[in-house]
Amino acid sequence: MPAAAFFDLDRTLLRRSSALALAGSFRERGLISRRQLLTAAAWQLLFVARGASHEAVRRSAEDGLRLLEGYRPEELRELVAEAMEPVLRPLVYAEPLRLVEHHRERGERVFVVSASLQEIVEAIAHDLGFDGALGTICEVQDGRYTGRALRALHAEAKAECVRAVAEREGLELSECTAYSDSHTDFLFLEAVGHPVAVNPDRALRRIAADRGWPVLEFSGRAYPHARRRVPPALAAAGAAGALAALAVRFRGR
Repeated sequence: MPAAAFFDLDRTLLRRSSALALAGSFRERGLISRRQLLTAAAWQLLFVARGASHEAVRRSAEDGLRLLEGYRPEELRELVAEAMEPVLRPLVYAEPLRLVEHHRERGERVFVVSASLQEIVEAIAHDLGFDGALGTICEVQDGRYTGRALRALHAEAKAECVRAVAEREGLELSECTAYSDSHTDFLFLEAVGHPVAVNPDRALRRIAADRGWPVLEFSGRAYPHARRRVPPALAAAGAAGALAALAVRFRGR
């Protein structure tokens, strides 16, 4: 039976959170306020430093869905398309793209699986040449987002989604591979026969050691000549975001 490879997005394919990386673009479009931009900047700094848990970022992402209320999916796709070259491509790791080619040579399909919004995951997957994308689905009524999640793809939901895809596509899960950086994706990794820890957090590194899972470290840039354009609004939020990040971490103690 055919197999496939499933790649987590944030810290596995990208160096940072895809949703938070787009905060500046959202601000430029007037979708979020300056205060919300500062909050996003703070979360981004904590996320990169692993001071913010995936659970905390997940809650923040779900709260962010409410900001899309009244916005059209076509407008979001346009925003992500415009941000791909200057914002997202410079964040792509080189190593997973080489793994994609390896799996393709074996006749396996490749998917991106993420808690980020489906439209964002689809755009990134398409740009990087993946076969499919699985992300959080936001309800749409009368052509506009309602701000309510129909499928929040995190934790156990990732594993359930992968199993559903395997059943639909006739994949043999014991022959499939999954890549992720976080212990919160434990069930997602355990759903396949070949789990791989990538840039793992401390908890996942322990789990991988206990279970004999391979551990990979990604650091190369897929597009070394791409220079990430930080939107002016996000650049202005940087210093304030750093202070806010310290405040968030302090309150969390």
